[in-house]
Amino acid sequence: MKKKSILLSLLLTAASFASFAQGGKDAIEKNFHELEAISHFRYLASDELMGRDPIRPEIDAAARYIAEQFWKYGAKELTNANGYYQHIPFRLSSPPTKGEVTFGDNTFKQGEGMLVLDGPSLTGSYELIVAGYGLEADFEGKDVRGKVVVCNVGGPGNLSPRGLFAAGRQKLALAQSKGAIGLVEVYNVPTVPWPLVANFLNNPQLTVDKTGGGESIPYIWIQDTKNETINAVGNRQLTHADFQIEGKINKAIVGKNVVAVIEGTDPVLKNEYVMLSAHYDHIGVGRPNADGDSIYNGARDNAVGTVAVINAARYFAENPPKRSILFCAWTAEEKGLLGSEYFAENPLVPLNQIIYNLNIDNGGYNDTSIFTVIGLGRTSADFLLEEAAAAFGKEAIADPSPEQGLYDRSDNVNFARKGIPAPTFSLGFRAFDDEINKYYHQPGDQVDNFDLDYAVAYWKSYILAAEKIANWNQRPKWAPGDKYEEVGRQLYGGK
Repeated sequence: MKKKSILLSLLLTAASFASFAQGGKDAIEKNFHELEAISHFRYLASDELMGRDPIRPEIDAAARYIAEQFWKYGAKELTNANGYYQHIPFRLSSPPTKGEVTFGDNTFKQGEGMLVLDGPSLTGSYELIVAGYGLEADFEGKDVRGKVVVCNVGGPGNLSPRGLFAAGRQKLALAQSKGAIGLVEVYNVPTVPWPLVANFLNNPQLTVDKTGGGESIPYIWIQDTKNETINAVGNRQLTHADFQIEGKINKAIVGKNVVAVIEGTDPVLKNEYVMLSAHYDHIGVGRPNADGDSIYNGARDNAVGTVAVINAARYFAENPPKRSILFCAWTAEEKGLLGSEYFAENPLVPLNQIIYNLNIDNGGYNDTSIFTVIGLGRTSADFLLEEAAAAFGKEAIADPSPEQGLYDRSDNVNFARKGIPAPTFSLGFRAFDDEINKYYHQPGDQVDNFDLDYAVAYWKSYILAAEKIANWNQRPKWAPGDKYEEVGRQLYGGK
């Protein structure tokens, strides 16, 4: 009898292990807790979190909530993290109470023809020196100590809005290291209207603090599409400018990426990671709508994606795949993809061990029969995403609006640039139409007008897609000819 009991126990254990190892749609259905998932959704998109603005204190409550779910479900802390957090040194810089710069007969005013983007107050007359695009080569043979550097915005071939701002941050650090006391970039980009730029940037700006806790030098943009000012400085018609920048306030903020890991079961493949990611921040409190609602809840953008990552942590803690799973909830995506960029530059696991990033970001949906995968058609793992969608009665389609440049506007691009195959698994849309714009970055983006049956199918499909990739006997690769194929080959050593 005792031997029979032991044998029965062994058989049950083996059967359990077989089911456990198999995973798949049935295991996901069996292990999915619908009300619990919706409860996560309701909380993260609630009024109490005030729109999850990364410069408001409520963002810490959101981060803590996500970390608690990782802990509760059994996902582990990463060795180099601060608990479940990756701390990010942010710098919040508010517009000045008064901002004017006079170049000869031309006076530029804050919010009109000028934007003070960072640095302390500055008053007085200072010498000017031109330095091309403000790159290292442009400083050769120039003594900029005690002077204000004037340069063109962006760089050759780098004129996208995000690229302009990112390049400016690098120039700012470089100019400061050379002893300059200020940086003025001349905005002469014809493709992006100045009013659009001024409307966006004449607000508090959040950036990663690269000063090591010190003070930045003043960083200014002026509108000069005809290059009159920079030419006058370059030929020494103008040698000085008068600065009246007052009431400038800068503040240090600690941002938090929320990160966790579940180790894979394969003794070799567990050293490779599939990274599941979504940004958990949104745009906070803003202009009231017709109903007087000023809280931008961000259910679609991107509480639904954050919940997908939380659900995945719950499932994979009980059903670990062959490869390890890295869970990442990014902060400050809405401020310029800052959280993911910081991780990409300061990874908590080696980037060449992250073999895939299945990211989530969303603006909304207008077709519940599909999921839209931004980047579908660019990696060898595409068919696994299509299979995962089909398993739950949906079709995975490629980006229907490539003119929007969505691939390069979400967190996935920070990892694609490093060489990691990185699509974004989005809610289903066939066009950026009125149904999308009705909710995108609007106070109406709430859980109570979200199709929750569709949300559940979306969450389950995301888990299955991640599981298929984590158990696949191949590493995902960039499609031949993709613009990230070569950097991917370099990252993985030709694999």
